Amino acid sequence: MTLLSDVRQAAFQPAHTPDIADALVAASGLRVDGERRRGRGAGLNPSGRLESQERVAFDDGWQGLADLPVFKTEVQVERPRSVITRNDSPDVPFDRSINPYRGCEHGCIYCFARPTHSFMGLSAGLDFEAKLFAKPDAARLLERELSKPGYKPRTIAIGTNTDPYQPIEREWRIMRQLLEVLREANHPVSIVTKSALVLRDLDILAGMAEKGLARVGISVTTLDRKLARSMEPRASTPTRRLEAVKGLSEAGVPVGVLVSPIIPALNDHEIERILDAAKTAGAREASYVLLRLPLEVSPLFRDWLLQHYPERYRHVMSLIRSMRDGKDYDAEFGKRMKGAGPYAWQISRRFEMATRRLGLGRRSMQLRDDLFTPPNGSGVQLSLL
Repeated sequence: MTLLSDVRQAAFQPAHTPDIADALVAASGLRVDGERRRGRGAGLNPSGRLESQERVAFDDGWQGLADLPVFKTEVQVERPRSVITRNDSPDVPFDRSINPYRGCEHGCIYCFARPTHSFMGLSAGLDFEAKLFAKPDAARLLERELSKPGYKPRTIAIGTNTDPYQPIEREWRIMRQLLEVLREANHPVSIVTKSALVLRDLDILAGMAEKGLARVGISVTTLDRKLARSMEPRASTPTRRLEAVKGLSEAGVPVGVLVSPIIPALNDHEIERILDAAKTAGAREASYVLLRLPLEVSPLFRDWLLQHYPERYRHVMSLIRSMRDGKDYDAEFGKRMKGAGPYAWQISRRFEMATRRLGLGRRSMQLRDDLFTPPNGSGVQLSLL
């Protein structure tokens, strides 16, 4: 029989030195067996930071942990009262966004959205990749919100938290339904994804792009298939992402590439190669974000690094901390996306020189908001006049 045991939450607090981090992760016994998590990014499944107790499974001699069931993707329905999320962050170029799904099956180990699963009482580790939430009412809610008196259209960003084209979109088709509402209303939309599934919706995106209402950003983290397979296990391969860039470009959809995240001593040497490949495929603009390790993401990423690139662990973490004021992460506005210090400056200059050489703009594609027409669907509250 498998028992549960309470352990100290301190075991998952960010460590101050690589030596302590190594000891905590390696000796904790919290790593999930490889067969149980096959095809997943995280190696751990710690309790969420908002839980009062940390629980771990251990083998008491009666049954092996290998006999526990594998982590299979489960999807629950979430029914929010609204679907447009507002923000006033000075670090992002949009003030509203939509997330059709909570959690992401792509399993990117570095995903900064992982800590949001704690609000559902779940882990930022394997739960984030396997226990997902879908919002099937999203299109109806969007239609209702766009129809409210006084609504002022501005570009809606989709894919800024979790990927709207993750594998479960093939079945749920929530993203496509959202696009249909936006097309009907002539509302501008900006999409970010690392999935070639975006090509499925070319029939909608091409028509919107012709009116200046749509643009797409494809995230290309690496061209190394091996690195991508371990770091982003269920996302489209680098080749397929570049094919998506080409397909979108040929259909007339403005497309950019996001070299994100840049991880020092792991993929930063690929910056110029990625930009060259993206330009060849038809990208018009490019941007980047430095690796971010907020809250639970730090121990998850460090454990992954120890598993896959143990010889680089100290070097990678040393460089990350040199750009984050000695910490794993610095959430200060103006620094959290690009970092600070000599190494961060070097990355910025390399990126600037490469994009200038290739003629890739930075957030240069402006969308129109003057064509907006409030929708008249079932989600609209009729006027009493």
